[in-house]
Amino acid sequence: MTEAKTTDRDHALNPGVDLEWLAERIEYRHFQECVHCGLCTASCPTYVETGDENDSPRGRIYLMRAVTDGRLAMGPDVRRHLDLCLDCRACESACPSGVQYGKLIEPYKIAMQKDAPPGDRTSLLQRLILHHLFPYAGRVKAALLPARWLQKLGVLDLAERAGVLRLFPPTLRRMEAMLPRLSGSPSRLPEVLPPIGPKRARVALFLGCVADAMYPETTAATARVLQQNGCEVVIPKGQGCCGAIHYHSGAEAPALALARQNMKTFNPDDFDAIVVNAAGCGAMFKDYAHILSAAEHDQATRFVAKVKDVSEFLVALGPIPPTHAVPIRATYHDACHLCHAQQIRSQPRQLLAMIPGLELTPLEESELCCGAAGTYNLTQPEMSERLGRRKMDHIEATGATVVATGNVGCILQIARKIKERGAPIEVVHPVELLDRAYRGE
Repeated sequence: MTEAKTTDRDHALNPGVDLEWLAERIEYRHFQECVHCGLCTASCPTYVETGDENDSPRGRIYLMRAVTDGRLAMGPDVRRHLDLCLDCRACESACPSGVQYGKLIEPYKIAMQKDAPPGDRTSLLQRLILHHLFPYAGRVKAALLPARWLQKLGVLDLAERAGVLRLFPPTLRRMEAMLPRLSGSPSRLPEVLPPIGPKRARVALFLGCVADAMYPETTAATARVLQQNGCEVVIPKGQGCCGAIHYHSGAEAPALALARQNMKTFNPDDFDAIVVNAAGCGAMFKDYAHILSAAEHDQATRFVAKVKDVSEFLVALGPIPPTHAVPIRATYHDACHLCHAQQIRSQPRQLLAMIPGLELTPLEESELCCGAAGTYNLTQPEMSERLGRRKMDHIEATGATVVATGNVGCILQIARKIKERGAPIEVVHPVELLDRAYRGE
């Protein structure tokens, strides 16, 4: 394993990262839990692609522990290997020792951003997008208004064919490439939606930010499916972004502020469940008890206990079988923060298996990251592209006409690769297929 060339004196003078700050957020025993067995390597997307031990979970743990111990400086090489991590947490699923890798890499990524040299920081444009646009649904919806009209008039397609978009900064080009076909103006759901049939539960529905702005039809379908299953659905006012975009890009303070805002908005005592339809948001919600201060632990624990992915909640409730056929051949991609961070695998497949006429085809490497990883496709485009192509190869090999996945980032990433290849495949959230089966569409 390659170590940066630095003397102990150099490291003592300039460790390259705030070790005291890290010590307050990382329990040292989490490093010691890794026995370096290597069983994680085959599940790690970056190691599978590069074959570099420094790009494996055990390699990164070695690097982080060496920096923490003062044996290694946070130099450019170390930063590169840690930055390349998707934080998909596939290693946690594979680890026989139960290493909590996310509790190591996430504080390190925050510390790296806090103390990054100018050349290693995210660009001003990326920070504006990640910290001041994406986490705010209203701003995203406003920003999408011109794009909606340009799509409707065919201007974006014309600009793409003419090569005009090549003049845009790389970040904006990647964002335009991921832009879905926007429908009409997103509808606003009422604050309370009544159950259909006997009332079985009262739930709060989390809308999210990018998810609700770009795919309002998924939000509406989620509400309808919950209603069909006897749920009174409440859309609490005052909810905000889950905080994942800020937290995973190194901005801890606004992430914690959003967490506190959501815990205040979603009073767990008022609901049987707080339902989330985006894997990344659900995983972030379930981490609140870990990332917030010890004084807030009890409040966060009560909140986390009520947080449920929509598939997790429906299967536990006992879903009402749909009666209308949806005669398609579909495959299912496991969103990383659903299968690895939340250990939810069987529930989405159970819901899809209920749909009459739907043939569910297995997907090879279903649990390997597609390369979206939140905002990774903006900050690490080369590796994101490699993983996107790998995922798309496997999707096409299934012969499916529809691929279902439970996270907005995955939907955007896979939809972009489908568009690039011109493949006759649709990508949707599983709840949308269930909604079609209930409504007969």
